[in-house]
Amino acid sequence: MDLEEAFQVVGEFGRHQKRMITILVFLQIYMACQSMLIILVGAVPEYHLELVTDGVDGDITQSVKFTEDVSSIVTEWNLIKHQAYKVNLAGSLFFAGVLIGNVLFGPLSDKIGRKPVFLTGLFFEVLFGYGTALAPTYELFAVSRLLVGLMNGGMALVCFVLTQEYVGKSYWAMTGTLTNMTFAVGIALFGALGYYVRPWRNLATVANCPGLLLFLLCVNLPESPRWLYSRGHKEQAEDILQDFALRNGKGRIIVKLRRAVSTSAPDAASPGVFQLVTHPILRWRTVVLMYVWYACSLVYYGLTLNASEDKGNRYLSVAMYGLVELPAYPLCMYFINKQWAGRRKSLANFLVFAGVSCLLTMVVPASGSLLSATSLALVGKLMVSAAFNIVYVYTSELYPTVVRNAGLGVCSMSCRVGGILAPFVPSMKSLHASMPFMVFCLSGISAGCLGLLLPETLNKPAAETLDELSSPTYQRILEPQVHLLEEKHLIDHNGADSD
Repeated sequence: MDLEEAFQVVGEFGRHQKRMITILVFLQIYMACQSMLIILVGAVPEYHLELVTDGVDGDITQSVKFTEDVSSIVTEWNLIKHQAYKVNLAGSLFFAGVLIGNVLFGPLSDKIGRKPVFLTGLFFEVLFGYGTALAPTYELFAVSRLLVGLMNGGMALVCFVLTQEYVGKSYWAMTGTLTNMTFAVGIALFGALGYYVRPWRNLATVANCPGLLLFLLCVNLPESPRWLYSRGHKEQAEDILQDFALRNGKGRIIVKLRRAVSTSAPDAASPGVFQLVTHPILRWRTVVLMYVWYACSLVYYGLTLNASEDKGNRYLSVAMYGLVELPAYPLCMYFINKQWAGRRKSLANFLVFAGVSCLLTMVVPASGSLLSATSLALVGKLMVSAAFNIVYVYTSELYPTVVRNAGLGVCSMSCRVGGILAPFVPSMKSLHASMPFMVFCLSGISAGCLGLLLPETLNKPAAETLDELSSPTYQRILEPQVHLLEEKHLIDHNGADSD
């Protein structure tokens, strides 16, 4: 039997898989707290400068007087005026770390396995997270954020892949949506946590503690049977699937998998990032997906980090920018499983609507009415959240198993470039009040249009190997117009090789 048939026999989403997915999904709350930590830890309270005269020498100096009772790195290290950039820099360093983690850990998990890379990343993220809370200087704080981001980038990517590879393909959209929905809940919970835990060091410590508990729960998770199968470890994959059947209440079922097409030589050089550039079909998909991920990240994190710029209760603002995402997930679950919408059209439409919402913020009042810039920004966040959820699921389906993590790693790397730039976009208001939303608008609309160039994957089989992806039978399953485009790239590539 093939892998999908095996999952149908042992249970595509049995009680054992539900327990494993629950642990991995709860990790999203921890990751949300780490990703959004700088919003509250780097909060800038109201302040004014006072002139102080030295009674002995008569020298006049300036001192900072904070008028809000806020504990943050700004108040502890006086990060104002010419030092204010350091707050945004700390946020960007986290996403720079995530980018590096994606580059390093994505291909590594394709080579040595999902589980060892996942557990290593989670362990060190928790360790460096405590370093953030204990940092005595800004410089050490910034380094700790970089290291937390580095581990987060590798661990989060593999965590998402495991939620897909532990279950049957028909449940990929559901587990992907559940993962992203929990991240949104995590943002809201972080806003509530910040309200009750005001000292920034205590907040960083409390937000990091769940990671330790979840690490202990993750130690007993098995390796991905899909990864084992794609690497030629057929017997180990069969053992894990048989264990799934037993724990799902199916009894002792004998699972015999047919050997994968490209795994007859397991010790040979394995596919990786290089294949994303040299393979004609993967190259085209990767270029488009990288830009779509970049735009999703820039708009998503830019709008969320802009919550700290809103007037009023900053804790409520953070919670609102998290909670507003929740309606997006039932919406995209509905649309991406409809034949007339599917993954491709849903992704494109949500991105375009996000861009239009950001465009409209420039022509309505900032606040004071139902149709205000703030409410439209929240609508934009809802739309881009739906797009972000779809692109995770969609990308997993567009890449074969042997390079899935490498593909997700490269796309996520591009995504983190958007995350690195996002903290600085709200500060573009100094150039023009509408500049940040103009950036979000153009990014969303252009990414939506490019997304239409990708093939539809709804109700299509997932390729396990590169040979399977390139086979004429598999290519004919794609939509005709996209198939012709990718076939042209394949012919051009083969023609160049023959020359």
